[in-house]
Amino acid sequence: MEEVPMKNNRKRFVELVVLAGLVAVIPRQAFAKPAKPSNPAVAGNYLERQVRRALVTQPFYTVFDNLEFKVVGHRIELYGQVTQPGVLKSDAENAVKHIEGVESVTDNIQVLPLSPIDDQIRRAEYRAVFRGNGGELSGYSMGANPSIHIIVNNGHVTLEGVVDGEMDKTVANMLANQVPGVFSVTNNLRVES
Repeated sequence: MEEVPMKNNRKRFVELVVLAGLVAVIPRQAFAKPAKPSNPAVAGNYLERQVRRALVTQPFYTVFDNLEFKVVGHRIELYGQVTQPGVLKSDAENAVKHIEGVESVTDNIQVLPLSPIDDQIRRAEYRAVFRGNGGELSGYSMGANPSIHIIVNNGHVTLEGVVDGEMDKTVANMLANQVPGVFSVTNNLRVES
């Protein structure tokens, strides 16, 4: 009767030895976080990806905000427009500041003025662009980070973002121009190549 527990002990011992051998074979780098690249060109791409990720995952980033950046060596320049005074602007700067490899951050993000009229225009522009013309552009409003951003500043509208084709860019511009009370529409949409 004592042989059964002894067999189990031997079996368990063999399993532990095999497991320890496997762990010893796994390189230490597999558990380390990715290091920043030493090649300046690769490091720039690394920083771009990390900064873009930090900005688009901001919890208060909406279709009515526009966050952009520029990487200059190990320095990041932030710009764009936000509707949340003191929230999104500071959150974006803090998120980028803590990325490995970033030495400094210049925050040129503009906080749009609080205006009930601009808020009405934002809602009307959203309906016009994403639901107008049979909802042809509704796909651009999907997801956590919509492809088209609608910036309204004192009655002036700017479309920012990326669309699939020249036709979508033209349709978005046409729909945005149909909203009453808008002084001007600037179409900065880029066509994805």
